[in-house]
Amino acid sequence: MARSPGPRHVPAVPGTTTLSGLTPDSVIRMSWPHWTLVAVAVAVGTLLTLCLLCATWCCCHHRHSKKPRTQEVVDLGSARGTTSTHLVQPDVDDLDSASGSFPPWGRLLLSLEYDSGSEEIRVGLMQAVDLRAPAPGGLANPYARISVSTQAGHSHETKVHRGTLSPHFEETCCFQVPKTELPQAALCVQVLDFKRFSSHTLLGELHLPLAAVDLQHVLELWHELGPPGMAQTEQTIGELCFSVRYVPGSGRLTVGVLEARGLDSEQAESYVKVQLLLHQRKWQKRKTAGRKGTAPYFNEAFTFHVPVSHMQSVHLALAVWTRGPQLRAGPVGKVLLGPRASGQPLQHWADMLAHPRRPITQWHRLRPAREVNQDLALWPRLRLPLPHF
Repeated sequence: MARSPGPRHVPAVPGTTTLSGLTPDSVIRMSWPHWTLVAVAVAVGTLLTLCLLCATWCCCHHRHSKKPRTQEVVDLGSARGTTSTHLVQPDVDDLDSASGSFPPWGRLLLSLEYDSGSEEIRVGLMQAVDLRAPAPGGLANPYARISVSTQAGHSHETKVHRGTLSPHFEETCCFQVPKTELPQAALCVQVLDFKRFSSHTLLGELHLPLAAVDLQHVLELWHELGPPGMAQTEQTIGELCFSVRYVPGSGRLTVGVLEARGLDSEQAESYVKVQLLLHQRKWQKRKTAGRKGTAPYFNEAFTFHVPVSHMQSVHLALAVWTRGPQLRAGPVGKVLLGPRASGQPLQHWADMLAHPRRPITQWHRLRPAREVNQDLALWPRLRLPLPHF
């Protein structure tokens, strides 16, 4: 009986391991579980992510380790002769011209005209722009005071403009200046901030010598304002504080004389004359009691009966008089309110009419009595002829 052949013995190849019953072909043909494939994919993805993070961290660390360009040391010796000073730090004049801003104190638009026949100079104040506010970010109540250096005591005040730094004045005034005084004369314009119960703040000044201006033609030019104190300050002869109130229904005009300040003599006795004028003629008058000192306090009120129909023809004049040791009284200064007034007195009169039945109080600068009388052009009193014997 024949014997079946047994399994053949395959010799082992050197360098390889042969397992009993397991061949390479069978390993390839083996089916792997799904969880093994997922685990391999997760491991490969984690490895790639870690490699990417390491590369990113190395790049960032290398970038921050470099010295910034702004902190690099510059060799000034090598740059010598290749740069200019004006490229590093411009001059102050260049900054002013480049900024294009107006002067810090503002500007004035003036017109000047001289009449050689009447020897009169006509000054037209048109407007002001970019005035400096008394407080940062605030506004002012500007008005202008115009005078000529050769005409002591004579000045013109414009109307007060409320809440602005670029007022439009549009006012004209005249001064008598002889031809012989023109080379020495100078025009002074002061712009002030109006305050009803305190001293007015000076916003800027203009001091313009007339010898440097061509007065043969009508000139209208812009002028820069200077800081306060450049021009010569006008000497004041005192100030007077009083209130006015008008009641249209009863026609009562009440004048309250409060106090004065800045008077010359402390030993002299001062009093105030209140005069009402109608059609440029003296109509009614009152007088306070005398007080001594440079700042006398009166606190007296006077009432006048003025119908509404007369208010356009009525003027109110208050004059401060002093009586010295020789018992001779003389006028110190005068204030005029009414339609023919100008500046602050005109504004005070307009405020009284705009707020009936309410007292309006304000300080006023005293002006020479002769100057006020010339502005008012008082008519002389009618005098009866004396009989001839």
